Amino acid sequence: MIHQYKLNGYNIVLDVYSGSVHVVDEVAYDIIGMYENSEPDEIVTAMMAKYGDREDVNEAEIQECIDDVTALKEAGKLFTQDTYAGMAFDFKKKSNDIKALCLHVAHTCNLNCSYCFASQGKYHGDRALMSFEVGKQALDFLVAHSGKRRNLEVDFFGGEPLMNWDVVKQLVAYARSIEKEAGKNFRFTLTTNGVLVDDEVIEFANKEMHNVVMSIDGRKEVHDRFRVNYAGQGSYDTIIPKFQKFAKARGERDYYVRGTYTHHNTDFTKDILHMADLGFTQLSMEPVVCAPDDPCALTEEDLPVLFEQYEELAKEMIRREKDGKPITFYHYMIDLNHGPCIYKRIAGCGSGTEYLAVTPWGDLYPCHQFVGDEKYLMGNVWDGVTNTEMRDEFKCCNVYARKDCDDCWARLYCSGGCAANAYHATGSIQGTYEYGCKLFRKRMECAIMMQVAKQV
Repeated sequence: MIHQYKLNGYNIVLDVYSGSVHVVDEVAYDIIGMYENSEPDEIVTAMMAKYGDREDVNEAEIQECIDDVTALKEAGKLFTQDTYAGMAFDFKKKSNDIKALCLHVAHTCNLNCSYCFASQGKYHGDRALMSFEVGKQALDFLVAHSGKRRNLEVDFFGGEPLMNWDVVKQLVAYARSIEKEAGKNFRFTLTTNGVLVDDEVIEFANKEMHNVVMSIDGRKEVHDRFRVNYAGQGSYDTIIPKFQKFAKARGERDYYVRGTYTHHNTDFTKDILHMADLGFTQLSMEPVVCAPDDPCALTEEDLPVLFEQYEELAKEMIRREKDGKPITFYHYMIDLNHGPCIYKRIAGCGSGTEYLAVTPWGDLYPCHQFVGDEKYLMGNVWDGVTNTEMRDEFKCCNVYARKDCDDCWARLYCSGGCAANAYHATGSIQGTYEYGCKLFRKRMECAIMMQVAKQV
């Protein structure tokens, strides 16, 4: 399978199963497009009809290009076959080891964002804070069920986790006290809306947090449209100076400024660049997840605008890098030479198997987006995963389990997509969220083009 597209002046050909990327001229681009379904003489005739009036094109050169395409095919760099299908259902079935937990230390929030998928942090239930005892048991559960894995990931999540900051610090201290004897290395992530960030939070996070996710939606008018407190006041002016100080203090440590765009700001590139101009260099912007009848919901009519926005962002990032002011956009991070491994490409994020979410009272769910949906309750941190049928269903959740992915060129880049988005869109974790697929494919085209631009 190949995927051909034109972007930013480049004619790009991706060989899906080898991962090879070819940048070619127009004639070679069209020859590759005809190669699999046409005889050589038919290709020569078609190319001469289209390009024969050009001085640099003749039948001999066209035939030479056809021969080059044949050589690339024989070398396994064009039109390669899928050799991974037989592996897909074996990878996840071999292990029940868990490598990551999302600890919901606070099912409450000091902001009242109307688009919040977590129902203002309550996850459609009661407000609650995780006790140290529940969190401690969750960490013990992770260690006990992590097998030979050394690096364990723990996300402090909410709601707003800083509303339970003392417990966060206690849990970090406990994890550090046991990791050496257990032969483990804990890597923590903190996700925060910034309202309660202060010098003590910054100092502790920069010492203990492997990553920090800071929530900003972009321009003041965009951010303050939804990210308001319970008095209806926007939070932009409160959080921006705190996050600027936080990001600067992070130094070389990882952080992300993460926003959400909706139907109301389909020109989201302006929001990303606004955050870049504020001094933030590691950025992410996610499409809203909400009911189709919600005023925030993205529409089919929005898609052409969103595609243009992703292209404009990619071009602007190229310009900024040339000017010595590079920024990182999460969805454009792609390594064409070294990764990810085929397991990751096939199996995806590991929700429901390697990765679980823990509620304030210790219940286990496949990930944070399933919390509160009792159909997806998998067990608890004392008894472990008791709903093994659900775990087995997630083990079979891979790119080859989704029939709609069979003909998709991006299948080994998205691993079949988000199980939660699929479930909310289709009622099945093995479905596909087609709107999200369209956005993902455009992002991958942009990401690959940016890598091409670095090489030519």
